[in-house]
Amino acid sequence: MLVDDSIVRGTTSRKIVRMVREAGAREVHVRISCPPTISPCYYGVDTPTREELIASSNSPEEICKFLGADSLGYLSLPALKQAVADTEGRFCTSCYTAVYPTDLVQLEVRESASNGKLDAPSVTIENGPGAAEPPVVVHRES
Repeated sequence: MLVDDSIVRGTTSRKIVRMVREAGAREVHVRISCPPTISPCYYGVDTPTREELIASSNSPEEICKFLGADSLGYLSLPALKQAVADTEGRFCTSCYTAVYPTDLVQLEVRESASNGKLDAPSVTIENGPGAAEPPVVVHRES
């Protein structure tokens, strides 16, 4: 059984699963010690864009198959909150729920074609989509 702190893109976990199988493992069961990361963190943690996050656009079954694992399990959001004693909902869970505590501000810098200099950044406000219920355990189909 492999336990990881998270799967962000999935590429490292896929390589580890392959190496464990090459070393002779008959079964590989992956457990992730957090809920699926479906959204970038805009509050200080360097996470990829939504498109680069494997759980944002793939089902747990698809992720399990991509990893080449026999099963895949995530810690549920309620279990994570219990583990860190967050009974009042004080900790940010935006990367797991896509629900952000503030409006998101995205700075875009565009290059002007006429003079080759950077234009002033424009600011747009984006609201995150609603929360999704995280999966618990997925077994690969035989």
